[in-house]
Amino acid sequence: MSILLYTLGICMVAITISMFLCLIRLVVGPSIVDRLLALDTLFLNATCLIVILGIYWASTSFFEGALLVAMLGFVSTAALARYFTTGHVVD
Repeated sequence: MSILLYTLGICMVAITISMFLCLIRLVVGPSIVDRLLALDTLFLNATCLIVILGIYWASTSFFEGALLVAMLGFVSTAALARYFTTGHVVD
């Protein structure tokens, strides 16, 4: 077995633990800013996990999915940040 497979397995476990901790911060977070940062970090971790799974299974379609998740994460974080600061998303 290649060392790449061991490394990808360790990365998947580490990212899964990080996603679990971000989910806890998203639910328990004391302020709305903590929850927003946890959501943004959760999107980033999901993107990284999809890329690692794409490398692990040698499939290029996972990278397109990771790009979609990253774009969705950026737009949702920007929209929520604007909503929490101004009270509306669109002027």
